[in-house]
Amino acid sequence: MQFGYFTMPSHPPERGLKAGHDWDLQTLRWLDELGYDEAWIGEHHTAPWEPHPAPDLLIAQALLQTKRLRIGPGGFLLPYHHPAELANRVAMLDHLSDGRLMFGVAASGLPSDWAMFGVDGMSGTNREMTREALDIILRLWSDEPSFAHQGKFWNVAKPETMFGFLKPHIKPLQQPHPPIGVAGLSKNSDTLKMAGEHGFLPLSLNLNPAYVATHWSAVEEGAKRTGRTPHRGDWRMVREVFVAETDAEAWRLSVGGMMGRMMREYFLPLLGNFGFLEYLKHDPSVPDSAVTAEYCAEHNWLIGSPETVAKKLERVYNEVGGFGHLLVFGFDYLDDPDAWHSSLRLLQEQVAPRVAHLTPA
Repeated sequence: MQFGYFTMPSHPPERGLKAGHDWDLQTLRWLDELGYDEAWIGEHHTAPWEPHPAPDLLIAQALLQTKRLRIGPGGFLLPYHHPAELANRVAMLDHLSDGRLMFGVAASGLPSDWAMFGVDGMSGTNREMTREALDIILRLWSDEPSFAHQGKFWNVAKPETMFGFLKPHIKPLQQPHPPIGVAGLSKNSDTLKMAGEHGFLPLSLNLNPAYVATHWSAVEEGAKRTGRTPHRGDWRMVREVFVAETDAEAWRLSVGGMMGRMMREYFLPLLGNFGFLEYLKHDPSVPDSAVTAEYCAEHNWLIGSPETVAKKLERVYNEVGGFGHLLVFGFDYLDDPDAWHSSLRLLQEQVAPRVAHLTPA
């Protein structure tokens, strides 16, 4: 099993934008030093608890301050970007990364973001736009000499050479393109079906393991459409993780720290408004009112001593049928940085060896 990081990024609303950005940079440096494999950076526009509208700004700086960590948006919200402009920008970023870039895409799930950009997410327009935009980007990166796309949402051309020297020429360093990842949340996720259909990397967000197990079925369903065979080793699982010397210390620093605060003030109310609290329950009979940060810590989070976290991780692995990458869900511990750094270190140094045998077929 490999270890990585997934951050929205999450910061408390009172945190200055630059201070939060600098914390994310520090964390990415730690990940690189500690031997983590990859990190994914989210994009949001109208959520004070998720205050980064341009993941490539953070990625570009982080690439200069790290040596081996693979980094990517997790992901660009394709409905809000012109596909030709984004194709060129991502390709250029891939060259700046010396091939360490990953390319995560998403359809956007915040109604406030939909409203800002005039996208009808309730009818699924955001998902349609995501599919069309990604198709255009991949065509622009392909060896197809020229084309004119007249789509439902965008008209894009890859023109032939003009005046003997003007032509599309910007392509990624990694061929045919950087590894593409897509994140899924809902049952029978359309984006995870798309991952299976195209052979992209599937990322399952931090929900109850019993519920997340259904995500692989969506990947397999998509793969059948194109005759592909998906590999569980490509599956990324995002989880809340906090490792400390003892179980009690881990509980105090997670539930009693920024993890607990973010859950209470933002994430749980957000899921409640979407009617998604059921996705966090270990039993459907549990009332919504019982789904608290403490409940999530007990049933969903991977928190405790290294031995405890290793046992919990193996249990999740077995419940979902196996996966290849654990992605630590990122939190802002700027007020207690040593605790977060220690957790990341203990996960890599003491938990990883205990779960090295977890290798999906």
